Formats: sequence, structure tokens, C-alpha cells
Amino acid sequence: MNLKSLSLLAVATAVVQGCGHPHLPHLSKYESMLMNSFDNTTVDSWAYYYTHGLHIAGTNQSMAQWTADKWTEFGISASVVSYDVYLNYPVSHSLSLSHPNGTTWKASLEEDVLKEDDTTSYPDRVPTFHGYSASGDASAEYVYVGRGQRVDFERLLALGVDLKGKIAIARYGGPFRGLKVKNAQDQGMVGCIIFTDPADDGNVTVAKGYKAYPDGPARNPSSVQRGSVQFLSTYPGDPTTPGYPSRPDSPRQDKSPVVPKIPSIPISQLDAEPILAALDGHGTPGKEVNRTRWVGALNATYSTGPAPGAKLSMSNVMRDTYAPIWNSIGIINGTEQDEVVIIGNHRDAWIVGGAADPNSGSSVMVELAKAFGKLQKAGWKPKRTIVMCSWDGEEYGLVGSTEWVEEYLPWLKATTVAYLNVDVAVAGPIPDVSATPELHKLAIESMKKVIWPYKGRRDTTMYDIWTTMNGDEIGVLGSGSDYTGFLHNGIASLDTGAGGDGNTDPVYHYHSNYDSYHWMDTFGDPGFHTHVAMGQFLGLLAYHLSTDEIVPFDVTNYGVQMTKYLNQLKKYVAASAYKDLDLSKIESAICSFNVSAKAVSKLQKKANRNFHDKKLVKHLNTIYRDFGRGFVSQGGLPDREFYKHMLYAPGLDTGYAPTTFPGVSESLDAKNRTRAEEFIERSSNAIYVAAGILASCHDCDNFCVQE
Repeated sequence: MNLKSLSLLAVATAVVQGCGHPHLPHLSKYESMLMNSFDNTTVDSWAYYYTHGLHIAGTNQSMAQWTADKWTEFGISASVVSYDVYLNYPVSHSLSLSHPNGTTWKASLEEDVLKEDDTTSYPDRVPTFHGYSASGDASAEYVYVGRGQRVDFERLLALGVDLKGKIAIARYGGPFRGLKVKNAQDQGMVGCIIFTDPADDGNVTVAKGYKAYPDGPARNPSSVQRGSVQFLSTYPGDPTTPGYPSRPDSPRQDKSPVVPKIPSIPISQLDAEPILAALDGHGTPGKEVNRTRWVGALNATYSTGPAPGAKLSMSNVMRDTYAPIWNSIGIINGTEQDEVVIIGNHRDAWIVGGAADPNSGSSVMVELAKAFGKLQKAGWKPKRTIVMCSWDGEEYGLVGSTEWVEEYLPWLKATTVAYLNVDVAVAGPIPDVSATPELHKLAIESMKKVIWPYKGRRDTTMYDIWTTMNGDEIGVLGSGSDYTGFLHNGIASLDTGAGGDGNTDPVYHYHSNYDSYHWMDTFGDPGFHTHVAMGQFLGLLAYHLSTDEIVPFDVTNYGVQMTKYLNQLKKYVAASAYKDLDLSKIESAICSFNVSAKAVSKLQKKANRNFHDKKLVKHLNTIYRDFGRGFVSQGGLPDREFYKHMLYAPGLDTGYAPTTFPGVSESLDAKNRTRAEEFIERSSNAIYVAAGILASCHDCDNFCVQE
């Protein structure tokens, strides 16, 4: 564990042990009722249901209907809507290693069946595979490519490693898995193998004395991470219907811009070790490659290879199909039909289980429906309409949510105040929140109201643990979950969940058969108390966004955060080939935005004193709903038009992790000064448009003169 992790853990322990009973802010009648409606016993029962049946995308209609029926039972009118999308499923796969001496070793490509964990032996358990992987056979020498980033491949080329015609073996971590395959494909490689390395499990490993699951918290060595290999940083959704909903009669486009042409297979650390070891002594030793996290914790030198005469033979057979997927949609009508709050979680999983991803979130959503039902019976009616969504097809590439957004985009842009997303609600004890800036204040205020069961304790708040372990910084949104389609249409968005610290908490078996009910009940969240706390947090967010007379946004924080992004961009420019690039247009636009935001804050203070002035309140809420649309620029980013937000995007070579002012920074990476200047202009214009929407408020002109 590094010194930072040790210090954070020490502070967290002090917070928990020294708190006594936390002092919570006063809760209103309905807040108290909402919080008390969450019950760990019923959450447990929802989790058990979701984790004991096959629900890979396109196979879970009954589960979609069950979800809609449950919500309806609790008073949220719900139904199921379908889309016909491109999917593929595994038929067969194999992987073997031929040594120069003529001997052959064959990979298992299977996870162990565990008697303690019933779903690992289900006859319909899902094989290890990559969604959207290409069918194909390849037999060739192979090269270890680290984490498969572009810079990893550039380093290999600089070392004189011949990549063309080879098979890549890459370590999980860093960029989204699909981009590892893309980068290998772009180098002329013919296949890609991706493995899980125990070095990413921190201290909780068998080598450091922990027992492996199911006997202990360390990773089961046969664990395999499934997942999609769609090129997510280009665009999400059905690869064959970019920009429009996927219906049975929809025209189909070429999917190759976002789907690999070479086969890929995920493997366990057990299967990876002999493959890596066969490269020892060939090419450049791992320590001399000098790349981030190149050397892992397996018994190998992590040499680049290739090893003369050592060949991998891989076969991957997939079944392509167009099949229905099912979203469950529930509605609580508000008094303002042109103001809507949307809450979403995906339901599909790569395995029968999916106890953390996504069904910790699915369980929380059912419990939230139950809580809202109780509030309605007690006389509560939200001001803004609430739409609850259980998405299908997220795992393949945010398919269910993206198709729905594409179908209802005009309505969404005209009405939606905010989108709240919960995916992996619980995979450990540490809360995490990422959001657009106007939601930061509400998120922090809500965290202070939730008792958080850290390490089994019940005497500290979510805010205490979050600030201790996350440094009081709400994250920036990139991509990787269902908020993506909303964010890139200018809708305020928040994503939340809880995970491990990467050093002391039980290892989470992401996208493995061991992401199971048994793992969750034994190691992830015994008693399901963290599920309850996460549901309470999500419920408070939704309650205030839907109920408060004035939308609880802090628009002034947008200027604060944009200034941070600009300072980062200045450093990026200073380290680039274009040190003299002028960013003053963005700086001026931020100043203009700040003036407008201050004016709106003044107007809100007036509205807070005059709730009876319905015209004023309505005007302010309309401004809050709409100003974020200004940050969206038509045409989007170069070669990936889906990503239209000028302040945020998933990194071109990360897929998940965000980059800010992406049009400018990526133009610098491409050494394209003309394009960088174009995106300085477009980014500043977007900020001016957002500022202009804010400036449409009453008293703005007078206020600006006074300023």
C-alpha cells in the first residue's frame, strides 16, 4: 500500500472511531419517510432475484417485465419497451501455445465451478467471451503490449518490435478493453488476448497471504473479465444505427467503425502466466520497457517478445444476430409536465450473477420505487415528473439507454432537468460520485444526511467517508455507463456507486462468474446495509430535484470548475508543440459565464423569498433546465460526432476516463494547430451560449451594470 493510501485509511479509521453518533442535518417529514422506507431485508430479496437468472442483453424479457410489474405494484406506472439491435453471442473458442520444442499447452478459458457459490454451476452460465468481438482464427507469434495504450504500442515500435501479423497479449487496466483491441488492429496485428493481473489487486492477493475466493477475499485465480470490445470512445449504442433508434425496419450502417475486425478473447491469470513466461528472455525485459504498469505480479519477466518459434493459435466463433432488448420505464407524473427528472440503472449482466454490476443498482431501484410509493400514499406529489428506467444492453455499449435517448431526444431536450445514474451501486464500502458542476452542491448536502455503514460501523456519514477517501473532489464524467447519452445532449448528469479501496477491501470480480450473490452476501456487503445507504442517497437526490420549488442547482460552480479545466489545459498547452496557443477566448467566455451565473444567483435569492411569484419561479427553473444545452456543439468532436459536449468527453484512448476541453487537447495530441484553434473558438462559443441562456433572467442587465 502506498503512503497516500495508508494515510487515508488512518484518517478514515479516526473518523469512524471518533464520530460517536453523527450529527445529521434536520430532515423534513418526507425526507425522513423516504430514508426510513429503505430496508436491507427487502433489498436482499431483490438482489437474490436479479442474480439467479440469465440476463445477458437480449435474454431477459421476463426480468424486464418483473421489474416493471414491481414498480407498478408500488404505485409507479411502468411498462416495457423494446428495440431491435445488433448483438453477438459466443459459440466456441480455443487458445493454445506451441513451444519451439514442439510441445503444446492449451488454455482452459473457463472459470472454476465452486460448490459454495451456486450460480457458478448453472447449466446456462455464460462462457468467457468479449461482446462484439469478431469471429476468426489466428495462428502467429505474439507480443506482450502492456495495457494496450497507444503509447504502449509506440514504445514497442521505438524498441524495434515487429507488430504486424502478430497476436497481442494485453493486460487489463488503463484504457477500455475495446480500445486495446482497436490499437492492436491499427498496428496490423491479427488477434488480441486480454488477461487479468493480480498486481491490480493491491495487497489483497494470495501471494500476500490472503485466501482466494470463496475461502477468502483475494481473487479466485480462474476469474475472467468478460466485456464489450466496442470502440466506445467513437460512439455508443447499436453499432448499426448511429444517431437514430434501432427498430426492426431501421436502415443498418457499416459497423466496422466501432466494432473490431480481429478476434479477441479474455483469459484468467492462470491462463496468462505460461503465455507470458514463454516470452522470458526474448525482446526487451519488462523492467527496461519503462512504461506505466507494464510489469505485473505473475511469475514472468513481462518481456515484449516475440519468442522465435513460440506461437499462439486462437479461434473465436461468434453468432451475430439482430435481437430485441427490453427497457423497463416507470413514470410518476408531476405537476409540471415540462420539467422531468430521470433515474436510470441497467439490468443486463455478462453472467447469471451480476450482484454488483449492475444488480446492486437494480435492487436499489426497486427499493426506491417502494419508497416513492409510500410517499405518494402519504400525500406527496412531485413538482417534476419522475421517469425511472431499467436499461437493457448497457454492457454491449450503452445500447438500451442510447437507443431510447435517440428516439426521444426532442422531448428530452425540451423537458429534462437532470439524469441520475446508478450502475455498480455497491462493490465495496467507499462511496464515489461524479457529476456535472451544477449538481455538486446538492450531492454534498445529500451525502451529509446519510448514515454510511463503513466497515460495519453505523456512526459516520456518507460525506465523512467520501471526503476522507476521495479528497473532497466530485469526479468529472467521461463515459462507460448510461449517463453518456444524456450528458452529451447537455443534460445535467450524476453517476454514483461504491467500491473498494484497491488495497485492503475484498477483491471485486468484475464481469466474472464470481460477481455473484454469494460473493456480495459474504464479502461485498454482508447484510446489504451499504445498498440501503446508497439507495437513500439516490432517493434524496431524486426527491429534491423533483420536489424543490426551485431546481436545486448551483450554476456558479460551473465557472469554478471550468476555471480548473482551463488551468489544466494551459499546462497541457505549455507542454505541447504549440506553447504560444492563445486560450484567451475561453478565459473571456468563462468570465462572461460567471457574470451571468452571479446574476442568476441573485435572482434565486429573490425567488427564495417569493415562492408565490410563480412566473419568476417558472422562469428560473426553465433557465436551470436549459442552460446546459449551450455547452453542446453540433458536429461534435472530430470523427466522433456523438460526443458533442465541449467541456467533457471520454478520452480518445481511454474510453471511460474523462478529458476536459477535449476538442482542444486532442487536437494538440494530433499536432493539429488549425483544429486546436477551431475548438478554442467552438468551446468559447459554447460557453457564451450557456451564459446567454443564464442571462435571459430578470434583472440581469441591471445587475451586470452594477457589477
